[in-house]
Amino acid sequence: MFFKRRTPTNTFTLGFYNLENIFDTQDDPRTLDDDFTPKGPKKWTKKRYQRKLRKLAETIHKVGKITSGGIPAIMGVAEVENRKVLQDLINTKPLNRYSIGIAHHDSPDERGIDTALLYDQSCFELSHSEAIPLLVHNDEGVRDYTRDILYVSGKLNGEDLHIFVNHWPSRRRGAEETEARRLTASETLAGFVMDMYNKMDQPNILIMGDFNDGPEAKSIQQLKSSLELYNPMEKLASPERGSANYRRSWSLFDQILISHSFFNYQKGTHSFTHANIFDAHFLKEWRGRYRGNPFRTYVGKKYLGGYSDHFPVYVQLKLNS
Repeated sequence: MFFKRRTPTNTFTLGFYNLENIFDTQDDPRTLDDDFTPKGPKKWTKKRYQRKLRKLAETIHKVGKITSGGIPAIMGVAEVENRKVLQDLINTKPLNRYSIGIAHHDSPDERGIDTALLYDQSCFELSHSEAIPLLVHNDEGVRDYTRDILYVSGKLNGEDLHIFVNHWPSRRRGAEETEARRLTASETLAGFVMDMYNKMDQPNILIMGDFNDGPEAKSIQQLKSSLELYNPMEKLASPERGSANYRRSWSLFDQILISHSFFNYQKGTHSFTHANIFDAHFLKEWRGRYRGNPFRTYVGKKYLGGYSDHFPVYVQLKLNS
């Protein structure tokens, strides 16, 4: 294991996890979800759905339990179909033992997948949430409906916190061909946060997500520099390790960026202490040519029964006393 076991009660884990297409089994005629139905090509049955819920609930629980002794204070998630799926997830053992809140808004993504935030209500109090529309267009100028950016504000142990959960446009048609869409996402998010900077004195900003770009990409560097953020994931990226693996090449598209306000030690505030990829052994392929890769649910139409094609990532904050 590459992560450290941490148990102090004043340390809180905040993570992000792309759940790899967690759909219910019902056909939604408004979206392209036919693959994830019992009669669809992936044969997505209730049994498979519940099995995946158990695996994801176990993972989210362990991200917090192993790193800080409890469930994550905050866990941003991507590729969830709707609020019902999120409710089913938090009602699954072992998460059902905790009081977990949900922040979610339906996005216009044509596949029907959204971002959301799960939070431990014993330490995080939700104040506000909204969807920030992401307006991107294809080569013909027609809008390409994709995931909104989720904005959530609240108080972590009494301190104001502003969280943005992202799932930026994919590279499916090529990295260069789709780069402009992710630059638009970066600019959209930066504009929203800049408005906050103009109204607030040093707000605590936490930006997380699957950006479909690594720490070195123009979209991430642009976001980091324009908002004066710190990206702890830059030190984690390497050819030998990442949060996802495609064609035997590691990427670190899953990242968490934070404002420099987390580098202080005033009583009652939170300070950044640690960041990592949660690539525990149980989340990996154990044998074969893909040994060490994330143990995913599907490869194409072939059902493997794994967790996700991404590893979770997380940061830790210490409550100063």
